[in-house]
Amino acid sequence: MGLPELSIGPALAEFTRLIALELSGSSPELPSFPEVALRVRRALARDDIAVDEVVRIVSAEPSLAVRLLQLANSVAMNPGAQRITTLRTAIARVGFNMARSATVAFAMSQMRRAEAWRGLSARFRAIWESNARLAATSYALARHCGRHDADEALMAGMLNALGKLFVLTRVSRFPALLTDASIGAEIENVWQARASRALLYRWELGEEVLSAACEFERAQERHEGPATLSDVLLAARYLMDVALPAELHGQGVLESAPFARLGLDAAAAARVLESSADEIASLRAALAD
Repeated sequence: MGLPELSIGPALAEFTRLIALELSGSSPELPSFPEVALRVRRALARDDIAVDEVVRIVSAEPSLAVRLLQLANSVAMNPGAQRITTLRTAIARVGFNMARSATVAFAMSQMRRAEAWRGLSARFRAIWESNARLAATSYALARHCGRHDADEALMAGMLNALGKLFVLTRVSRFPALLTDASIGAEIENVWQARASRALLYRWELGEEVLSAACEFERAQERHEGPATLSDVLLAARYLMDVALPAELHGQGVLESAPFARLGLDAAAAARVLESSADEIASLRAALAD
């Protein structure tokens, strides 16, 4: 039995009550999240997992296997362009963190096609494509800055979408809330980070990756010490929609804390985008469909 249709005020109150109750529970889950993605996630959380076991799990879903092969053959992962044709070689090439990222991308594409969310397909795609851009740009930026955690940056960028999708599926129960863009944005701002943490706490990610995936926007705040993964993601979010790198000159955002901690001025940020354009495009293509 569905929920009664409510006007904006009562709908917002009831939405808030229900999502708070669900997120306070022991194991909230994304509805329609493919079972194979959950199996891959559980497998990759084990310290003793072997490549061959991951291959066996992934092989059960041809579409996921194709996505991993596309990722392994991307410019970013395979600059020598030596064609990879076996799933085992692909997973060995990209590593388990990248395999997680490809699995999340696959899961989001499958959710978008689920019958339950037919009316939300465009919104699902917008979230998914935005996070593919964020993930690809974060990876390129981390590599350019000489960091060791480029694959974690890509993974955190993709995982950031999960909280948004969870909130969207819950808001969809209240049509009045879907019609007001400002209310929708405020709901996402309030609940996305909390939903992400509730969904991801069992993923064995480590606190820095978890924080970046859930709430990298807080990197705008000043903090002592070197740049964090959250700094990388926030800087990447600013850069990912820049069409012409020359437009970066004179942009005040480049004086913000994340760019300062990463040591990026306008010229350096432009070099990242110019030198990484093919790499970013190949990753986006591999993560999206």
